[in-house]
Amino acid sequence: MNSISIINKVKYSRHLFKLYRKYGGFALKQLKKVVRPDDKLILFVSFGGRKYDDSPRCIYEAMIEDHRFDGFQLVWAFINPERHKLKGRGEKVKIDTLAFFKTALKARVWVNNSNVSRGLPFKGKHTFDFDTWHGSAIKKIGFDIETQTFGNSTKTKPSKKLSSHDVFCAQSPFDVEVFSQALNIPEDIIKVIGLPRNDELVSRNNEETIIAVKQKLNIPHDKTIILYAPTFREFDRDEGNNCVLTPPMNLEKWNKELGDKYVLLFRAHYEVVKCMDVIEDSFVKNMSNYPNLNELMLISDICLSDYSSIFFDYSILGRPMLCWAYDFEEYSAKRGLYFDIRQALQCEEMMTEDDVISCIKNLNVEERESITDAFQKKYVTEYGNATMKSLDIIANNLGI
Repeated sequence: MNSISIINKVKYSRHLFKLYRKYGGFALKQLKKVVRPDDKLILFVSFGGRKYDDSPRCIYEAMIEDHRFDGFQLVWAFINPERHKLKGRGEKVKIDTLAFFKTALKARVWVNNSNVSRGLPFKGKHTFDFDTWHGSAIKKIGFDIETQTFGNSTKTKPSKKLSSHDVFCAQSPFDVEVFSQALNIPEDIIKVIGLPRNDELVSRNNEETIIAVKQKLNIPHDKTIILYAPTFREFDRDEGNNCVLTPPMNLEKWNKELGDKYVLLFRAHYEVVKCMDVIEDSFVKNMSNYPNLNELMLISDICLSDYSSIFFDYSILGRPMLCWAYDFEEYSAKRGLYFDIRQALQCEEMMTEDDVISCIKNLNVEERESITDAFQKKYVTEYGNATMKSLDIIANNLGI
C-alpha cells in the first residue's frame, strides 16, 4: 500500500484519525520541548507535499531573487522528494517524517496552500503561518461540510476551533465571507491581494508565451484549444479510498465531431489517482501531470469544467468558460455548493456530451466572453501582483 493510500485511510476513518491526533499530538508536544526555533528557516508545502507548484512555488521563486531573504534557509516538504527538482538554493525534506516535524517546529515561517500541521495542532507561537489557499470556493469547504460518507468511510465535520493561520489570501469579498465562516478565520487576517499563482495569467498572457508553449507541447497553432479540467468526487472512491473519475464522454466521438478544428487538453485533479483511460492522439492530450497549469490556461481558448476553482483563475483571461455539470443533482446533494455554477455561466441546459459538443461547435465567443467578464468582476476583484504583496507581508513580519 502506498503512502497516499495510508493517508486516505487515516483521513477518512474516524477511529484511526482520533488515534492519530491523540498519539501524534502527544509525541509532538514532547518534541517541541527540545526543538529550538530558527528565525532564518522558512518551510514550503504545496498540496500536502504532493507538488512543487501553485502559489507557494511562486512565492519561493520570487523569494530566492529578493535580497531581503538572503541568508534564509528555504525548505520544501514532499511526499516523494526525489521526484521534484527545485529552482535555486532550496532544500527538501520528506513529509510526515521526524525530520519534517522538526523542520516545521523550527521554522519561523510556513508558506503553504492547504495545511502544514498534518491534522496535528503543533504550530509554535513564533511561527508565522502564511496560507495562500488553493482557490476560491464553488463547492462547500471546511465547517460548512456536514458529516458525509465518501466511499466506504465517513469524514466527520470537525469541532469548530479558531484557525491557527496568521495570514490567509483571498481574491474577493466573496472569498472573505466564505473563508471566515467555513474555516473559522477572523476577517482581519484574510488579505484580499489575489493568489500569487495567478500573477502569471497577467504577466505571461502574450503571443510570445502562447506560441512557445504550443511549440513545446507540439500543438498546432491553427486549432482551437479546449482545456477540460474537472474536479474530483469525494463520494466516488475505490477500495483504497482513492478518488476515481468517470466523466460520461466518448473521446472517439469527440474526435470525430471536433478533431479537425480543435485540440482537447485533459487535466485531471491531483486527487484523482485512477482517472478515465485517456488514449492520446492528434486530438486529445493528457495533461494531468503537466507541471504548469497556468501554461495550459494561457494557450487554451475555452475552459470546460464542472465545480472546479479553475473557473475563478481562468476568468482573469476573459475567455469563454463552459460548465458541464453532468451530475449536478448528485454532486450538490452529496458535496454541497455555495452557488449554482451552471447559472453563473449560463450553462443550465448543457448536461450531456452532445450538448457540450454542440455548444463548442456553435460557440458565440463574444457572448461567452461577456459572461466570463461578469463572473470575474464579481468573484475575482484582485489579481496580478499577489506575489510581491505576499513577500512584503512576510518580510514585514520578519522585520527585514
